[in-house]
Amino acid sequence: MSFVRLDPRDVVVSADTVTAPIWSTNQPTLTTFYSSSAQQVNASAQFYIEVFATSSDAAPTQFSIAYADDLGSGSAPFNPGVPGVSPTSAIFGQAKNLVLGEESEDFTFGTVVSDSLYVMTINRSQYKEKLMPATFNITLTNGSDSVQLTDNSKDLTTTTFTEAGRVYQIVSGSDGASYDGTGTTVSGSYGWFLPDVGMILFNAKALDLSGANGGIALATDRATNNSNANNQALLFDAVVDGASFSLNSEETITSNYVFARARSDEFNYSANPSMIDSSTGDIRHTVLINSPRTYVTTVGLYNDNNDLLAVAKLSKPLQKDFTKEALVRIKLDY
Repeated sequence: MSFVRLDPRDVVVSADTVTAPIWSTNQPTLTTFYSSSAQQVNASAQFYIEVFATSSDAAPTQFSIAYADDLGSGSAPFNPGVPGVSPTSAIFGQAKNLVLGEESEDFTFGTVVSDSLYVMTINRSQYKEKLMPATFNITLTNGSDSVQLTDNSKDLTTTTFTEAGRVYQIVSGSDGASYDGTGTTVSGSYGWFLPDVGMILFNAKALDLSGANGGIALATDRATNNSNANNQALLFDAVVDGASFSLNSEETITSNYVFARARSDEFNYSANPSMIDSSTGDIRHTVLINSPRTYVTTVGLYNDNNDLLAVAKLSKPLQKDFTKEALVRIKLDY
């Protein structure tokens, strides 16, 4: 068997981005939203709501909604003797650790620090590598108040990063751009869009504003009493009434293109032992002595130890002789 070492110029690396809707309906916009009656009677309903695209019991979860509060408001404490330590404070701390890396940092929505937020987590099985900025559009409606929200990825010249990757402010607008250049309220932006971890944080204080001030009068319950306020249901109802949630995912596929070349004076003689007469050592078919020809069917890629790493099969045999050169392009995706 003969080998030809690849030239560095024979290997080209390329990256392509593939996008797709994240919803199980395979549509870019989700217009109907359902919660599970089975979950509603479960203890987990006190902490979060799972949202589905259909009412079927077999439907996959699209996303979940939870309420988080730094002071533990909106839910009963784990221990009545230790006020402020509750499910909402635990969720707030988890969000800080995941997004900010440490609990001493603050969530700053625009220019305003907030200690009260809604956490929307996209089901990991619903999207590819990451969420796609500028495809996030959601309408939140409460009564007569409504707001169209998007990320501000198209308004930025530089991207901000946290421990969770890229972070974009959620603003009043559409398709990654705000309507008025800022899209924020007196309580800051409407939250953070975190495409690399599939998470969307909504600023409760901005949503609680009146419609005249840019909010939807959501009326988040921040009472510190010993009861569960079920605030996550407020945002769920606003999503249901808004009836429009668009979001795509994207995936970067890296490809190696390997150009395997067989020049005119290479690979013209078969290495198959059946071509040789075992008793005389002569070529069985004398016509191949002066006019050799082979048919390329397979290209193997080897390392320096002659270990076979990859095999490329041609769709049909490729004739090769001294008057022809062959060029096979091999694509390796990973």
